[in-house]
Amino acid sequence: MPAGFPGFPPEGMAFLRALVKNNRREWFQPRKPVYEEHVRAPMLDLVTRVTSAMLSFAPAYAGDPEKAIFRIYRDTRFSKDKTPYKTHIAAVFRRRGLDMHAGGGLYFAVSAKEVEVAGGIYMPSPATLRTVRAHLADRHDEFRALIRDRGLRRLLGEMQGEQLSRLPKGYLPDHPAGDLLRYKQFLFWTLLDPAVATTPELEAEIVKRFRAMTPFLEFLNAPLAKAKDSARQLLG
Repeated sequence: MPAGFPGFPPEGMAFLRALVKNNRREWFQPRKPVYEEHVRAPMLDLVTRVTSAMLSFAPAYAGDPEKAIFRIYRDTRFSKDKTPYKTHIAAVFRRRGLDMHAGGGLYFAVSAKEVEVAGGIYMPSPATLRTVRAHLADRHDEFRALIRDRGLRRLLGEMQGEQLSRLPKGYLPDHPAGDLLRYKQFLFWTLLDPAVATTPELEAEIVKRFRAMTPFLEFLNAPLAKAKDSARQLLG
């Protein structure tokens, strides 16, 4: 690959801005070639480069770039919003060996409004949450050190996520990890100025945040990957 992602072309950002106002099939279909050339193709280039960089610090999350990119078509079956298209393009980098909702991953999205970079566990299954909480209960000091890392907080702020109003069943009210055990999600995320999307700096801005989040993410995924391996061995 040529050195460095050049940024999304102006035509791509113009397409995403126009899509916000014209989110209907009649407008999109004749302009689909514009989307493919100026939005999806640059995104594939960017994801390929980010994936290559991740081999040095998060190889377990570096998969097929084509499969990392989300489709632009929205699933409207259970939504009041029936607009057919997403107004951003996004990619997710899941840990190899874990199912979609059985672990944490890294994510970024580009729209005309903002660039989002995030990582963590967003929609855990009950079994996933139980496993992560048990891990936190035993190693909360280690986890606190990870989420208080200066570099991580400088780039992505504080850990976020929905929380229970009280501790989950099975944990005493005075548990030393009580504040952490109430979390139902474990997330770091930040929004960047959309202007960075058209510059060569975009690739580095994503990669350095992915690098900062990887130790936090590996802590959360470690017990899940171990449980998956154990189950696989039992099944032969």
